Order: sequence, then C-alpha cells, then structure tokens
Amino acid sequence: MKITICGSMRLSKEMLEIKNKLIDLGHKVILPRHTEEYAELNTSDHMHNESVKNKISHDLIRQYFKEIKENDAILVVNETLKNIDNYIGGNSFLEMGFAHILNKKIFLLNPIPEVGYKDEILAMRPVVINGDLTKIN
Repeated sequence: MKITICGSMRLSKEMLEIKNKLIDLGHKVILPRHTEEYAELNTSDHMHNESVKNKISHDLIRQYFKEIKENDAILVVNETLKNIDNYIGGNSFLEMGFAHILNKKIFLLNPIPEVGYKDEILAMRPVVINGDLTKIN
C-alpha cells in the first residue's frame, strides 16, 4: 500500500521511525517535505517558525494534497502534544479532510483526541490502529 504520513512536524523523529517500520512491512511511504531537517531541530519555537516559512515558500499544503491524492491511504501520527492526548492539529485535520474527500483510507496511530472537532473526525471514519502498524491494510 502507498501511505502518506501526516502529523505535527514536532513528531518528525517518530514519523521517520514509523516510515522505516512501514517500509519493512512492504509499504511505500511518503513523508512531509523537510521531515529529516525538522527531526534535527532542537526547539519547537524554531521548528514552528521554519514550518510556517516552508508552508508558504514551498506551497506545502497544495503539494501534500497531491501526495495524498496519488497514494492509497494516510496515517496520522497523533501523539500527545500541547497537553492533548493523541493530538491532531490543524494541518493533520486538513489532510484528513483531503483524504476523506478523495475516498482514501484514513488510519490514526492512536485513538481520536478529545477536541472540539471530534465529531468531524468521527464522521471521516478513521481506522484507529492503536500503535499496531500491522493493522494497516
């Protein structure tokens, strides 16, 4: 399966690890541009500034829509961030919306977070894999 990984760039290191595990399971994997570079950054403030600059200068939102369109599924890496268990931020939520409209499978690494847009996430009917990458099929 061709899988596009989505998630906060604060989880870049985790995304890289998951990519390697998925490849070992026989999947083709696409990561957000600059994931390797973000994994090397030390502070979330610096990462946020770089992320905004890159989203604009490289038109990353439209570019990632194209990646989602060309693949079979997305996997949202939703770990605890900003004191929210299983955080799904604005960009990941947007990417889930793209995948839903395109009739792509949506996988969540962890359960759906308790957020104000939980109903919308539920309506997209994601498959929660509870950290078990072998459940992606």
